[in-house]
Amino acid sequence: MGVLERLRKEWFILGIVLVIAVARLEPTVGVKGGPLKPEITITYIAVSAIFFNSGLSLKTEELTSALMHVKLHLFVQIFTLVFFPTAIWLFLQLLSITPINEWLLKGLQTVGCMPPPVSSAVILTKAVGGNEAAAIFNSAFGSFLVSSAIFLASALIVLFLTLGSSSSVPFTSIFSQLFMTVVVPLIIGQIVRRYIKDWLERKKPPFGAISSCVLLMIIYTTFCDTFANPNIDLDKFSLIIIVFIIFSVQMSFMFLTFLFSTRDNSSFTPADTVAIIFCSTHKSLTLGIPMLKIVFAGYEHLSLISVPLLIYHPAQILLGSLLVPTIKSWMVSRQK
Repeated sequence: MGVLERLRKEWFILGIVLVIAVARLEPTVGVKGGPLKPEITITYIAVSAIFFNSGLSLKTEELTSALMHVKLHLFVQIFTLVFFPTAIWLFLQLLSITPINEWLLKGLQTVGCMPPPVSSAVILTKAVGGNEAAAIFNSAFGSFLVSSAIFLASALIVLFLTLGSSSSVPFTSIFSQLFMTVVVPLIIGQIVRRYIKDWLERKKPPFGAISSCVLLMIIYTTFCDTFANPNIDLDKFSLIIIVFIIFSVQMSFMFLTFLFSTRDNSSFTPADTVAIIFCSTHKSLTLGIPMLKIVFAGYEHLSLISVPLLIYHPAQILLGSLLVPTIKSWMVSRQK
């Protein structure tokens, strides 16, 4: 693969690095109250655009392709939304006594609460030759119930970050904004899709690229607020440790899901195991960043809270891509 082709393939990850660098050079452009007016253009318009785009692009008929594999879907959803955040919370109780930046640790907890991603797990499952229908179902299921997933994940974030804390949380304002900027645009997108479905199937608009571009705007303004605040300092030690923890967590959880799904009494096929490994351990950046923007609106440390999720996204793609040949050879040998 040539350099230009590699750059074209990884344009979004490069875009994240670029917008953070631009925010560092001139943070006043994207700060709250600045020329871009992010308190309106990002908080309401950009976030709503992402979920309208999700509603417009979601093929609800895909939900029926693997509907009957209930045990696999339950495994993925319980691992993702129950085991994952609980295990991270317990682990963070140990890390809380270390000098690691507390806002990065809070960000690590929010990663654990995120719903599954829409595409990366499906792409990697397909690359290995695993149960693609099951992967599509869990991605489509998470997208179709994105409003529920957003509300559940937001509730999990609030629960774990306030557990043992006396701080009050503005539940009403958080969930009312979630409803207006997530649920309503998603429903409108699904309604519009019904009337232009044939046109969408014929033209195949680049929904993923559109959401990614809007997401880059959100990331840019988030980091503008950080670099414009002289009181925020991120030490390199904390950042390096968080990167190490994220890779360790992903490897450990992938190994755990492999062990659980290959037990003698599990009844999962090798192809099922492949879908489980990727769907259970991947977290959504597309849904996550807008969610954090709403839940932590007004927090001066929002960008620090976002850092672990920004690291987790490329890490899950990198690790998954590196493990594709190994997992594929294992699956083929088991099937023989």
